[in-house]
Amino acid sequence: MPYTVQHEEADSKGAFFINRDATRVAEMTYSRTNATMIIIDHTEVDDSLRGEGAGRQLLNALVAWARETHTKVLPLCPFAKAQFAKDASLRDVLS
Repeated sequence: MPYTVQHEEADSKGAFFINRDATRVAEMTYSRTNATMIIIDHTEVDDSLRGEGAGRQLLNALVAWARETHTKVLPLCPFAKAQFAKDASLRDVLS
């Protein structure tokens, strides 16, 4: 099921997230190391969304943003790391 993924960034931290009824139900967080690189450090999806591809939608939004902004990505989060390992089409944004 497609969800609306939103993005926020403040100082050196950011997140791609999904809200439902004004509550954050999924998020992928990152830390900015410099102007052109981020580290994905955590992905969390509420049990109510498990199995619906919400985590992958977060990653797809992050990758699209990284491409647009010429930002390189280092995935330390196990979920993101596994997705990059499985899908070569995402790897152009890796640092």
